[in-house]
Amino acid sequence: MDLVTELSPLVAAEAAAEAPGTGMDAADLEQAVWLRLLEQHPADPVHWVRTAVRAEARRARRLRRQERPYGSAPAADPDPGPELAAITAERRRILHAAIGRTPGNCPRLLAALLSPKDPTYREIAGELDISQGSLGPMRSRCLGCLRRMLAAEVAAPELGGKER
Repeated sequence: MDLVTELSPLVAAEAAAEAPGTGMDAADLEQAVWLRLLEQHPADPVHWVRTAVRAEARRARRLRRQERPYGSAPAADPDPGPELAAITAERRRILHAAIGRTPGNCPRLLAALLSPKDPTYREIAGELDISQGSLGPMRSRCLGCLRRMLAAEVAAPELGGKER
């Protein structure tokens, strides 16, 4: 009898037993165990299955605690106060000034990425008249350039935590 035929009922039963506590579908948990089996090649796979299923279930529970659905962030304070508003406006001004100093098509690309209209890659590529496939590498280069520019403007702290 081959290994898949021998272990399938055991993996399915263990995954079905552990899945409800993980928030994961039993089939997904089962698939993760099969993948781990292929990666590890245990000497005694029959005894290994229960340990592997429980380890995958723990990992799924840990990830579930850490992940948050998109849009579930706590609501921002509707009145952040004048100090926070001034700091936010100053940061935005510095960012947009740095974007204006980036080379080539970077100012247009970064402005499009920060647009409140939230355009898709296809829309940005059409606006810039470039291929959609070159947008990702170009974005990466532009963000790297912007990151270096902004890092150069911020004073690096000296050893011991003192600022220059």
